[in-house]
Amino acid sequence: MNDTTSPPPQRRKALWVASALLAVGISLGGCAGAGTISATTSSDSAISTLISAESASSTTSETISNTAAAAQAFLATLSDEQRETVLYAYDDETKTTSWSNFPVTFVERAGLNLNDLTEEQQSAAMAVLEALLSDKGYETVTGIIGGDEFLLENSSSTEDSLGQYYIAFFGDPSGTSAFEVQFGGHHLGINATLDATTNAITFAPTHLGVQPAVYTNTNGEEVQPFSGIYETAFAFYDSLTDEQKAILYQSENVADMACAPGDTCDYPTGTGLSGADLTDEQKQLLLDVIANWVGLADENTTADALAKIETTLDDTYINWSGATVYDMTQGDGIYFQISGPNAYIEFAGQRGSAGADVDGVVTSGWGHVHTIYRDPANDYANSATQQEATGGMGNGVPPGGGTPPPGN
Repeated sequence: MNDTTSPPPQRRKALWVASALLAVGISLGGCAGAGTISATTSSDSAISTLISAESASSTTSETISNTAAAAQAFLATLSDEQRETVLYAYDDETKTTSWSNFPVTFVERAGLNLNDLTEEQQSAAMAVLEALLSDKGYETVTGIIGGDEFLLENSSSTEDSLGQYYIAFFGDPSGTSAFEVQFGGHHLGINATLDATTNAITFAPTHLGVQPAVYTNTNGEEVQPFSGIYETAFAFYDSLTDEQKAILYQSENVADMACAPGDTCDYPTGTGLSGADLTDEQKQLLLDVIANWVGLADENTTADALAKIETTLDDTYINWSGATVYDMTQGDGIYFQISGPNAYIEFAGQRGSAGADVDGVVTSGWGHVHTIYRDPANDYANSATQQEATGGMGNGVPPGGGTPPPGN
């Protein structure tokens, strides 16, 4: 709320990010990003109950029920005007253009800015995300947000929109019918559709980005949000024979993304190594990579999504460019693409920091990554058709052209 007693904007960003981490008691320590769970410090008993319920969620139906309950609790904290701002029709096409890798001043987001909410409302908003995501998924997302906050506090960037994130609902988030939770800002765009009538959750499409890849948080702990992605990707790559690698590998140069966050996608396929040419063990390692995106929620939802993807894995293609060794001190990082009938994933290191330099911290290449996950057969749970973004977002050009924003 804008009043004379509120802390300055930059300080307020740190407050809600810090409370987000405290809410589930996650300690983001070590390169592996492993977290430990402790008791919640929330003073609101209702929100504490929702957080405890999320930790127990192991099935799709539980996640849908807990997320709907958290959404209703959040809506109860809002004014009529705020509720009108955060709620959209289920098939509103705004959902297809309101997520991006860019900061919020370059691409307008749907819903409410968490920086414009009271602390109670911020806690309730983050409880929705906690109910939706697994502990590991929530750790990844808050690690991404923490990296953006790190840039705001420490980089050469003057972009004051860093650290701002929005929440919106498409459809009635009561849990009785399909609804979407959209949460995002710079380097983050979660689009999760939950449908109790079909007992299904999909995260297609979703954008996860990171900058820097490794940073030190305010507690002096080292955070690496994408450690799991890197580790599973290189486990798959290292499992391949020299002959397979020769088919998979495209170039020493890190490729650009073919499908940008918030834009349309032609789903290129047929390049690289076919899933049909993998051993059973290699197929499982590839599914482990894919799980980093489809597996953001509970184990049941993850298993169902992977089972669907596995049925067409033989018709899925994988290609790779850039580094062939997991060593962040060398080269410009990696690019890989997984393209098939039921999953499209890109992981692309970004060449350049765009003004987000921090002394002693890598903020380009390995340290600046964009990813995309889409389902060619089920984007937005088929509730809306992706609209073309204004401007060429795929090549780092903001809507309407001009100079790319810092750290895009």
